Amino acid sequence: MIRFAVALLALFSMSAGMAAAADLNPAAISYKLPENIPWADNGRGSKSATLVGDPSKSGLYIMLVKWLPHNMSRPHWHPHDRFITVISGTWWVGTGDKFDPEHTVPLQAGSFVIHFGKQIHYDGAKDEAVVLEIVGMGPATATDAEKK
Repeated sequence: MIRFAVALLALFSMSAGMAAAADLNPAAISYKLPENIPWADNGRGSKSATLVGDPSKSGLYIMLVKWLPHNMSRPHWHPHDRFITVISGTWWVGTGDKFDPEHTVPLQAGSFVIHFGKQIHYDGAKDEAVVLEIVGMGPATATDAEKK
């Protein structure tokens, strides 16, 4: 009898939570659960998911970027400032036109970074995946700046 009561209470709690979510006014709030966020493979050791806007067009965009372990970008720059929060993992960042992963700085989850427009940098993941939230103004282009 006690097991039945606990199961019934758990079922009621779950259905109450679903009912509360179903009662949200879509004109007031929009959300996606993590399992419903579509990730695209960028083919360069990273994946991305655009949350707001379109990074290829003018205007505000917000995206998630996941660097897979042992992948880093090469020196490059962006035309506009980008505001980045490390959501999980450790992100490794470096500056300058010479690619030197041994001299990157580790930024753990919770860190906030500004990539200033037209300034050369490189970044990525070393031993673990890292997830970033990037906020910027599009178009979000990257220009190669590596000195060979």
